Amino acid sequence: MTVEERKKAIEALGERLRNVTDDEFEQLSLQAINQNTWFTKDNVKSAINAWAKSLTLAKIEQWTKDFSLSPKAPKQVGLILAGNIPLVGLHDLLSVLISGHHAAVKFSSQDKALMQFVISSLNEAAPAIAERIQLVEQMKDVDAVIATGSDNTARYFKQYFGNKPHIIRQNRTSIGILNGKENETDIKGLGIDVFTYYGLGCRNVSKIFIPKDFDLVKLIDGLMPFQAIIEHHKFNNNYDYNKSIYLVNGEPHLDSGFFLMRETKELISPISVIYYERYDNEAQLALRLAAFTEKTQCIVSKDAWYPNSLAFGKAQTPELWDYADGVNTLEFLSSLN
Repeated sequence: MTVEERKKAIEALGERLRNVTDDEFEQLSLQAINQNTWFTKDNVKSAINAWAKSLTLAKIEQWTKDFSLSPKAPKQVGLILAGNIPLVGLHDLLSVLISGHHAAVKFSSQDKALMQFVISSLNEAAPAIAERIQLVEQMKDVDAVIATGSDNTARYFKQYFGNKPHIIRQNRTSIGILNGKENETDIKGLGIDVFTYYGLGCRNVSKIFIPKDFDLVKLIDGLMPFQAIIEHHKFNNNYDYNKSIYLVNGEPHLDSGFFLMRETKELISPISVIYYERYDNEAQLALRLAAFTEKTQCIVSKDAWYPNSLAFGKAQTPELWDYADGVNTLEFLSSLN
């Protein structure tokens, strides 16, 4: 396939996602929820809508404009996909396909239905690009690897694939920054960044930096519109568990009735808990953020006032050129040429 044909095939996938019927969505979401009880219809819809908006020809052109996408000898790239949020592995798959290589894909058992739907849709739109996808259980005879997992599995991946070109991703999280000028709409946007997908994604905010004199009541009140999240049994179980641990250990914390807040210098909080830390000035804040660089996926702030941050409410809708862990996947794949 030519580069233009590959671009059009991926654009056709976006069109397919924009035109999923109600009946198709009902069936697809039920299959997805069966495989992963953290998934809900709302979360599946959010993921599909986000990808539908991303996969336009204009955005695909912008994403790929700086790269050579015609390898002389296409490589077999192994993909070990995560399944913590819906369609989380799609970016890696599309990156391999658009770069002209072949993908050997190992699904997560937690996100098979949605990924199989995507591959089926690609096959309908352009069988030639779908032929570049091979579903595997083991990574054999691959030339390079992109693997996503926990800190523990990342150590295994690095050892096992250390002799091949690779991208190995591990645990990351995201950070929110308040400056005291936020209004109700801003706090609601931050709530989207915190609670979408129940906080399971690396783009979910798990820690918030606040000015030293900031009133936390304003923040907690502003997040109350998200209290229905406690109705999910797994989230509720996490909330009850973490609350009991804090009470038994006598650890100071705030309880909103559906999420907990704890002041700490730690970064990655448990599900249902938001960590917070106060700062005196921006210089001090910059030093603290620098300490977390290797574990930070993205930063959000009001109207993106903080350098290199996103606006509140935008963490879960990355563009095609917003790469996980800050590692440019297309640059890596182009280097295989």
